[in-house]
Amino acid sequence: MTISVCVSGATGWTGSAVAQAVLDHPDLSLRSAVGRSAAGLDLGVAWRGAAIGVPVFGSVKEALDGVDVLVDYTSHAAIRDHALVAIERGVHVVVGSSGLAAADYAELDSAARAHGVGVFAGGNFSLTATVAQAAAALAARHLPSWEIVDYAAAGKPDAPSGTSRELAERLDSIRSPAIERSVAETAGPVEARGATVAGTQIHSVRLPGFELATEIVFGLPHERLTIRHDSGTDARQFVPGTLLAIRQVVSQVGVSRGLERLLLGEH
Repeated sequence: MTISVCVSGATGWTGSAVAQAVLDHPDLSLRSAVGRSAAGLDLGVAWRGAAIGVPVFGSVKEALDGVDVLVDYTSHAAIRDHALVAIERGVHVVVGSSGLAAADYAELDSAARAHGVGVFAGGNFSLTATVAQAAAALAARHLPSWEIVDYAAAGKPDAPSGTSRELAERLDSIRSPAIERSVAETAGPVEARGATVAGTQIHSVRLPGFELATEIVFGLPHERLTIRHDSGTDARQFVPGTLLAIRQVVSQVGVSRGLERLLLGEH
C-alpha cells in the first residue's frame, strides 16, 4: 500500500526536508504541498529547482484531494485549524508543529474518533530526543522531584516548547513531582518559578545563540541527575521519526502522543 501524503509547510525548514524524504521512499507518495507564498507553483520550482509534479496550494482545504495523511510543519497558531479541516475530510494527521495544549489535543481526539481517523503528535520527532524523554520517564518512577528548562533562539514564537510541554504531560501520567514549597508561596515575582504545566515547573530561555535544547533536572538531597537533549541545525534529524509516524497513523483512530510509543513500543 502506498500512502499519499500532503506536507503543509513544505517550503519551510523542516517541512522541506520531510517532503523530500517522502519523495525518496517508494511506499510513500507526495501528492500535494501547502505553502502560501508558493501557491500555484510546482513544489520543485518553489524549491528553486526543476518541476517534480507536486502542486503547491495556498490552504490545507484545497490540498487534501486523494490524500491519506496530512503532515503539518507550519505554526502553533495554524495547526489546530489545519488538523480539524483534515479530520473532517477523513484524512489522518501528523502534527509536526509544537504549541498545542492538552485541551487542544482533547478536542482533536474527539473529532478524530468521530471521523475514524488517527492523529499523531510527537512534540519532537528526533530519535535522540525520544530516547531522552524515555529516560526521563524511567527516572520519574524512582526520583520524586524535577523541573524542566528549555532553550531556544530569541525568535521562537511559543513557550514552553512542544517538547517540554509533552514531557511534562508524559511525566504527569507517571506521578506528580514532589514540591517542598508551593509556587504560590514564592516570596517575590511568582513568574520567576516558571510556568506550571501538568504539575511541572518549566523555565523557557529565549536568547540569540541558542538552538533547541531541553533539560530535565531531578533532585534528591545531596545529588541530582540532569538529562539533556540538544538539537542540531539540520532538519533531517526530524525525518526518520516523522516517516515512522506517517506509516503508523493510518492504522490508528484518535490522538496518540509521544514518539517513544512508536519507537520503543511504549503505551
